[in-house]
Amino acid sequence: MTVFDAVRELLSGHKKILLTTHTNPDGDAIGSSLAFFRYLKKKGHQVHLMTPDATPLFLNWMSGHDQILVYERDETKCTQLIQEAELIFALDYNDLNRLNKAADQVTNSAAKKILLDHHLYPKAQFDFQISVTEISSTAELVYDFIVASGDRDLIDRSIAECIYSGIVMDTGSFSYSCNYVKTYQVVGELFKHGIDGEYIHRLIYDTFSEQRLRLLGYSLTEKLVVLPQFHTAYICLSASDLNTYNYQVGDTEGVVNYALSIQGINLAALFTEREGKIRISFRSKGKFSAEQFAREHFAGGGHQNAAGATSHNTMDETVDKFRKLLPLFREKLSNVD
Repeated sequence: MTVFDAVRELLSGHKKILLTTHTNPDGDAIGSSLAFFRYLKKKGHQVHLMTPDATPLFLNWMSGHDQILVYERDETKCTQLIQEAELIFALDYNDLNRLNKAADQVTNSAAKKILLDHHLYPKAQFDFQISVTEISSTAELVYDFIVASGDRDLIDRSIAECIYSGIVMDTGSFSYSCNYVKTYQVVGELFKHGIDGEYIHRLIYDTFSEQRLRLLGYSLTEKLVVLPQFHTAYICLSASDLNTYNYQVGDTEGVVNYALSIQGINLAALFTEREGKIRISFRSKGKFSAEQFAREHFAGGGHQNAAGATSHNTMDETVDKFRKLLPLFREKLSNVD
């Protein structure tokens, strides 16, 4: 029996299910979770969806977004659901520590824990692991799960929109992690459900607030540091910087990609100071592994060319560590093909 079969067996009958995704949820986290949420509802399960913290405002158009429970806002309700759950799914993350304050409760829960994810090196914390690292997104993996379960007919327009959005955002509008024919075949099937790709693109990328756009401008004109000798560029945004531009969750989404877009730059980093911690986003080109760099030096992880980490040191200490590492990678960063 495959893991897919075992999980489908778990879903026989009606179950109390809690879906969880990671802190600072991105488009794939929300898209895949909402698609799976709606699917399981159609199957007759009692389903709830929990995020550790707030979701980006530019994703609140997705069907079911208003039913997402945020642990930081309603700890009592979320704690109750964790205790009552028979099955807990982890979508788009592979380490329960990514649940922040909810991590210990989920870890200690008696519920069966099922991983549905595509990131490298999953932790051995789950009863069942559906981990497909070569796939474009967790959203595509959710599509595969639904189809493999014989439930293609349960995919409606709303589910298709959520899956499509997750794929779009985790591939940077099909600019990376998308060199697989199957991804485009899945997208073609999604369009058969009547989704409007142009409209969804506008909802995702053309709804910036004025302050978010000004923060982007400030990041590029005042905070961008380019180190051509190491083929590296980075941006640091302090808590004060974010407050100046009335930072909302999701406002720094994609900023690091601008640093990576510079000709000759093969590694980019974005350092943001929030809630007394430094959140780091790494992006790389070619064979240079952002994931390995994040994992080995900042206890982070992610994908080959897109990874993240959290530092509990100050901004100056974190950036100083980053800069001191670069000479060790001068040769690798100069030849990423």
